[in-house]
Amino acid sequence: MTRGRLAPSPTGAQHLGNARTHLVAYWSTRHVGGELALRIDDLDSPRVKTWAIDQAIEDLRWLGIDWDSTIAKQTDHREHYQVAIDQLHQSNLIYPCYCSRKDIEEVISAPHETRFRGELPPYPKICAGYRYGDTIDDREHCFRFRARDEIIEFDDQMLGRQACNPAFELGDFPVVSRSGDASYQLAVLIDDQLQGVDQVVRGNDLVASTFRQMDIAKRLGIPSPTYAHVPLIRGLDGRRLAKRHGDTRLGYYRERGVRPETIVGWAAFTLGLIDTPEDCKASELTSHFDWSCLPTDDLCIDPQSLFDAG
Repeated sequence: MTRGRLAPSPTGAQHLGNARTHLVAYWSTRHVGGELALRIDDLDSPRVKTWAIDQAIEDLRWLGIDWDSTIAKQTDHREHYQVAIDQLHQSNLIYPCYCSRKDIEEVISAPHETRFRGELPPYPKICAGYRYGDTIDDREHCFRFRARDEIIEFDDQMLGRQACNPAFELGDFPVVSRSGDASYQLAVLIDDQLQGVDQVVRGNDLVASTFRQMDIAKRLGIPSPTYAHVPLIRGLDGRRLAKRHGDTRLGYYRERGVRPETIVGWAAFTLGLIDTPEDCKASELTSHFDWSCLPTDDLCIDPQSLFDAG
């Protein structure tokens, strides 16, 4: 049985873009009679807002999205992360890195182009000479994963066949932050394993992360889920939704009297699942879901002119 997941991050309020991705995850899983897990990705401690946890859950319920298990939190998984970190360390697959951003920039002199939007040039392996058992300094450090120098491939439900050489295109990356917490790349992989997740639906800005997570998974000997990277919602300027585009919080629309069915219908229409943007309940569209209908291009909108209060 397919098991998908919802994984809101409580670093702020859930907005229209989050809602559309959550709905795709919900519809694609329910369409095949699968189960859906809910996890709160609350590991990013400095940025996590306590109020955003309850609000994310409230927003999902307001949209009509349900799930099948107890709500999990990343902060409850720390001991599992540590087991994986120890395994990687003892296998000499990670190393302490003391470099600051300035240190790295001083070493990288040539410009580097990447096909992955927002990605920095590969780390220049300044600290990669470390081997398990060497002395670790008291200086502040993260731990970087030694990216594999070979092609990793997967079939994306939305984007088709994807391939990347992580060592060449992405470079070694942190799996333990300077604070000592597991990084996003390691944490979500272990989270999905713990929750039995075998289908991950998320934004198309995370394709590079998928290659990293598949690299870690192979080294740990755990299976990777299937992936679908769905198009994002952007402002008319082509940039990801942010405060500069006005208030796009689900709570904002709710306060204005916009019905959840209106947002659900709009999302389904923009995804090609229905012909007109009519009000619909999320549960009514489960049978309408079809991956082949979904567009691959990001959607640019003026969020402030979308909905009228009902």
